[in-house]
Amino acid sequence: MKAWRINELGDPWTHLSIGEVTLPTAPKGVCRIEVEAVDLNFADILQCQGSYQVKLDAPFTPGMNAVGRVIEVGENSGHAVGDRIIGPAYKGFGGYAEECFIAGRQATGLDDEVDPVKAAALHVTYGTAWFGLHLRGNLKPGETVLVLAAAGGVGAAAVELAKVHGCWVVAAAGGAEKTNACLQMGADEVVDYNSEDLYEKVMSLTDGRGVDVVYDPVGAHYFDMARRLVAWEGRYLIIGFAAGTIPSAPMNHALVKNYSLVGVHMGGYRGRDEKPFDDCYRELYAMLMEGKISPLVDAVVGFDQLPEMLQRLANRKSKGRIVFAPGR
Repeated sequence: MKAWRINELGDPWTHLSIGEVTLPTAPKGVCRIEVEAVDLNFADILQCQGSYQVKLDAPFTPGMNAVGRVIEVGENSGHAVGDRIIGPAYKGFGGYAEECFIAGRQATGLDDEVDPVKAAALHVTYGTAWFGLHLRGNLKPGETVLVLAAAGGVGAAAVELAKVHGCWVVAAAGGAEKTNACLQMGADEVVDYNSEDLYEKVMSLTDGRGVDVVYDPVGAHYFDMARRLVAWEGRYLIIGFAAGTIPSAPMNHALVKNYSLVGVHMGGYRGRDEKPFDDCYRELYAMLMEGKISPLVDAVVGFDQLPEMLQRLANRKSKGRIVFAPGR
């Protein structure tokens, strides 16, 4: 079968090579699927570069999550041949290929009616937003929410989920094209990083109060601006550090304003408590089928365009999610 491979660690847009790969027999707990769709993750880029927290030795096929039909099962995989599933790839047998391995017990079953592109675009980003806003952030209807990097995958998901929950949402993004995309996702107000002062604009919009919840997948210098926008007894949700720099928090500021700094590590629940995943995906896929949410998809690409689109993602040129579909 055809697959992209990293034979030497480095930027995937220069180090990926395409070739024929034969998968071994599915190991215990693992399903082999025929790949329908895979979302492009920033973490895939880091893993190819060797800087992600979960390190893989080259050669390997990237693509951390995939949708597809089960064509082989290992012992105790939890699924049967013919099942349609979405879940995390197993070790270095990732989804940027015609077939891949999925960790069976961590996979979610999908009805045939679920569009594979939407499922791929939704699974990680909306899962992260659900864990952040609901499980960790205890979001309540009527609260005010500031979403940073709101035109990106996890940001756009947070905008939509917060709006569905009945909250007032300010979306921050860079450039008119991205802020317009945030408005299309349902944001009540937008802030353009490129032409507006984040602090001044949000304080003006909230009559000096600030916001109940900040959703931050960026880190770096945005943290220092955004933490000052947290209202009394608010929550600052730490989603990730896409800007590359991990900021330091002045604890006295949290003390004086009585707000909480809340870590959101969705994957950390694996092996500790699996129930939140069941709750999360039951709710998300029900909302998808009911038309309450619709993931923002920037592009759907086939084999030839994949390296170029990973570079687009790395350069933060995308809006929402880019999805690889090997049949395209």
